[in-house]
Amino acid sequence: MSKKDPVGFDRRDVLKQIVTVAGSAPLSSNVLGATAAAATVAIQADSASAQVPAPGAAPPAGYQSLGPDEAGFVEAFVNVMCPADHLTPNGVDCGLATFIDRQLAGGYGQGENLYLHGPWKQGKPQFGYQLPLTPAQFFKAGIAAANAACRTRFGKDFDALAPDDADLFLRDLAAGNVTDPRVPLSEWFNDLAYPLFMQACFADPIYGGNNGKVFWRMIGYPGLPATHARDMVEFRGKPFPGAGDPKSIADFS
Repeated sequence: MSKKDPVGFDRRDVLKQIVTVAGSAPLSSNVLGATAAAATVAIQADSASAQVPAPGAAPPAGYQSLGPDEAGFVEAFVNVMCPADHLTPNGVDCGLATFIDRQLAGGYGQGENLYLHGPWKQGKPQFGYQLPLTPAQFFKAGIAAANAACRTRFGKDFDALAPDDADLFLRDLAAGNVTDPRVPLSEWFNDLAYPLFMQACFADPIYGGNNGKVFWRMIGYPGLPATHARDMVEFRGKPFPGAGDPKSIADFS
C-alpha cells in the first residue's frame, strides 16, 4: 500500500517493527469468523461469477495453485502492498506471490489441520474458523468477490486498476467498506490475505518469498543464527554482526 497510511504510519517503519519470526509461523486457526452460510453460497457460485479456471486449464508458469486471473490479482496485490523503492524490489520480484501460491498449494492451503466434515452451524467468532472451505478455497473465493466488487466500482478487475485506485480499494477492503453477499471480504483480507502477505515478507526464502533475504537485510535480522539465545541477549537493542549476511535454511543444508 502507499508508504503513508491515514494514521501516519510509514510502511517501512511498520515492517521494521514486526517480529520477524512471525513470518515463518503458520496462520492461526482462529481466523475468518464469518458465517458458514455465506461461505456455502460462495462454494456453489457458478464458474463465471467465481472465475474458476476451466477444468484442465494450466496455471501460469511457476504457480502451483493460482489460476491466471487469480495470479493477476495476487501479483497486483503484493505490488501495491510492497511497491519498489530503494530498500526492496516490488512484491512480485521479492517472491511474495510465489510464497502465497505455494502456501495455498500445500498442506496449509488444503486444510490439513482443519476439521472439514461439519456440521456447519453458525458459531461465535471466538470459536475460530467456521467455514466449510479450505484456506485455498476461501482465498480464491475472496479474489473472485473482490474482482466483482472492482468491476462494479471501477469497471475493471483489480489487476487493471491504477496504483492509487488499487491502494484505496485495499484500504476499503480492510475497513469493511467493500462487501459481497457470498464472501466476508473484510475477514478475507484482514485474517487471510494480509497475514499471508506478511509471512511472505519475512519467511525463510526456501518457502518462495523474501528473495535474496531482502526483508531480513532491511530490518537487520540475521536469519537462523538469531536462534542462539546468548546472541539474542548480548546483542539486544544493538546491531547484530551477522545481520549483513543473513543465513537461511538453505545455507545450512
